[in-house]
Amino acid sequence: MGPWRCLLLLPLLAPALRAQQQQFMEYVERRLTLLEERISQWHDQSSRYSTELRDFKNQVLGMLEAAEKEREAMRAEAESTAVRVDRLEREVDYLETQNPAPPCVEVDETLMDKQVATAKQRKNEKYTKLTDCSDTIASVRAMKILKRFGSASGLWTKDAAGSSEKIYVFDGTANDTVYVFPRMREFTLFSATRKAARIKLPYPWVGTGHLVYDGHLYYIRQQGQSFQVIKFNLANKTVVDSSVFPAEEQIPVFGLSPSTYIEVSADEEGLWAIYATKEDEKNMCLAKLDPTSLDIEQMWDTPCPRENAEGAFVVCGALHVVYNTRLPSRARVQCVFDVSGTLAPEDASLVYFPKRYGSHASLKYSPRERQIYAWDDGYQLIYRMEMKKKLEV
Repeated sequence: MGPWRCLLLLPLLAPALRAQQQQFMEYVERRLTLLEERISQWHDQSSRYSTELRDFKNQVLGMLEAAEKEREAMRAEAESTAVRVDRLEREVDYLETQNPAPPCVEVDETLMDKQVATAKQRKNEKYTKLTDCSDTIASVRAMKILKRFGSASGLWTKDAAGSSEKIYVFDGTANDTVYVFPRMREFTLFSATRKAARIKLPYPWVGTGHLVYDGHLYYIRQQGQSFQVIKFNLANKTVVDSSVFPAEEQIPVFGLSPSTYIEVSADEEGLWAIYATKEDEKNMCLAKLDPTSLDIEQMWDTPCPRENAEGAFVVCGALHVVYNTRLPSRARVQCVFDVSGTLAPEDASLVYFPKRYGSHASLKYSPRERQIYAWDDGYQLIYRMEMKKKLEV
C-alpha cells in the first residue's frame, strides 16, 4: 500500500481512535471513583473503631479506679479489724490474769530479814550434787542467726525442763506482755507480733534474767529497793508463788547489762540465781534456788568480776560468765566457778563466741538441748555447744 493510500485512510480511522480514547478515560475515572469510595469507607470504619477504642479505654480506666477505691476500702477495713482483734486479745488476756486474783506479794520486812539471815548461814557451804552430770563446755560448735525481732534488749527461750516446743519472747527490759509462738518454725517465719499468742503478766518484769522451767515462768519484779522472784503458771495464767530475794543492797549483776539485777538460770541440777550486792560489788554471787518454794538452798561468793560482764549461765553446777567490751567484739567465757569443786578454774575451757552485732543482752542455756538461746542487739541467735567431761578438759 502506498503512502498516498495511508493518507486517505487517516480521516476514516481518527473517529475510532477518539472513541477508544474516550472509553479508556471513562474506565480510568470509574476505577478512581471506586478506589475513592473504598478509601472513604476505610476512613469511616477506622474513625469508628478509634472512637470505640477510646470509649473502651475510658470505661476500663473507670473500672480500674473503682477497683482501686474498693481495694483501699478493704485494706482499711482489714487494718481496723486487726486493731480490734489485738484489742480483744489484750482484754481477754487481762480478764485471764484477773481471775483468779494473784496472791499478795507485798514485801514483808520481818520475813525478808529472816530469809537474809538464813541465806547468810548457808553461804559457801559444801554442795551436794543432785545428778551425776560431769560435763562442761568445750567450744561453740555452731552459730545460727534466726531473725531480728523486737528491741535491742530482750530474751527468748524454750521451756528448759519440759518437752514443749513453744518459743517465749520477752521484748525489752521493762514490760508485762510475753509473746508465745507454737514452734520454732512460726517464730522464724512470722514477723508480726499479732501472729503470736500473748500472755499479760500481773506485774511488769525488770531486766532480762527470766526463765521458763517446767511449765512455769520465773521472772523478776522490782518493788522499791527490793526484788522479787515471781513464779507464774503458764497453763492457767496465775501467780503460784513469790518470794523476796534474800540479798541486801543489790546492784546490777552484769557490768554491760545495767537493767539486770538477778539472772535466773537452769541446768541439769535445777534452778540457780546469779546476782550481786554492794557488800562485794566487784564480784558476782550464786545461789541455788528451790523451784517449788522459791527458797534459797545455798549461796556462794564467786571470784567472777562484774566489770565487762554481759551475761552468764550455769552448766552442770558450774557458773560460766561471758565478758565483752562496750564496743562490739568477740565475747568470751573468762570465768568459770564450779560449786562442787570438781572443775578447777585453770582447767576450764575459755570459750569464744563468734563475732556478732553488738553485746549479748541475754544468754539462756537449755540443758535438754545443750544449746544457748541468745539475744544480740535485736537478733535472735542459737549457739550449739560442744561438751566434754570435766576431767578431760
